Amino acid sequence: MCFNRSVGTARRQTVRGRWLAAQRKIRELAIVGRALASTGHPVMAQIVPMRFCNLSCAYCNEYDKVSEPVPIDEMLRRIDHLGRLGTSIITISGGEPLTHPELDDVIRRIRRVGALAGMITNGYLLNEERIERLNRAGLDHMQISIDNIEPDDVSKKSLKVLDKKLQMLSRHAEFHVNINSVVGGGIREPNDALVIGRRALELGFTSTIGIIHDGGGQLKPLKENEARVYFAMRGMKKRNYSRFNHFQEAIAQGRPNDWRCRAGSRYLYICENGLVHYCSQQRGFPGVPLAQYTHTDVKREYRTAKSCAPNCTISCVHQISYIDHWRGPQTQTITPGSNGSHTPELVSIQSIQGVEG
Repeated sequence: MCFNRSVGTARRQTVRGRWLAAQRKIRELAIVGRALASTGHPVMAQIVPMRFCNLSCAYCNEYDKVSEPVPIDEMLRRIDHLGRLGTSIITISGGEPLTHPELDDVIRRIRRVGALAGMITNGYLLNEERIERLNRAGLDHMQISIDNIEPDDVSKKSLKVLDKKLQMLSRHAEFHVNINSVVGGGIREPNDALVIGRRALELGFTSTIGIIHDGGGQLKPLKENEARVYFAMRGMKKRNYSRFNHFQEAIAQGRPNDWRCRAGSRYLYICENGLVHYCSQQRGFPGVPLAQYTHTDVKREYRTAKSCAPNCTISCVHQISYIDHWRGPQTQTITPGSNGSHTPELVSIQSIQGVEG
């Protein structure tokens, strides 16, 4: 398949584009500095304004076809509370967030509480006018997931369908764009990820790759050809933060990781019902309404080890937790899927390889 390689990144190379990118980098560095200085606040929250999605990818369990959008007043209250908790980054996901009729107001509120505004989307509903609206609202980051070159019965998120959308983003977006592809979980042609990654770089975007997990967010080891593609993607230019931690290699090789998951503390997942969960795959834990979630909860979950952590593939939780990999021994444990109680259990520092408490 041929794609139009004449499309550059003129809009992103303007003086305004460079200034916005520089300001964004300064804010990101400040977030890292603040996270290193204090463990008492969430670094990232992922919030769902829409469970509904316009697509039906076979491997996804994070959508439905019937939900109404969360009312905007309620979304604003949730964002305000995340701001009171000191959340540094708020990422909008779904479902498909672009189906929310007042998404621009959600983004503006995220920026107003001082957080970095991100969004994960399938990109189908993008057009030039929509991109300009996202610019004006103050979106900082967008991630588009593309699973294959040609749509099939597993996923319709294909490069063939989305390439013109990517070209529009390259010309008009004033926010950072990352293109994420996947391997495993029924994706028929792993080599598609390499084509998608190269196309992303041609258009001036960053490119990442993920591993499709099972319904509990747990590891499904890659086949040999999938692992080859996975490691080839790591060698591409314009690498971002997710490429620089050791978790990725172990995941690709089907090995468990020894790490301190900070879900419920440094990372929060807020579902469409306004409940705080460890992640999208561990709904119900801790399952506390966001309006009732306090700094006490944040501190408790920081100290709580999750039994699902060794085989977890939820990359955003890995990345955020990695900030604190060298400190904060976890002195109690919980097994998501059990009765949800937190059982005190002393953790031996020596049992955590390569980590000093």
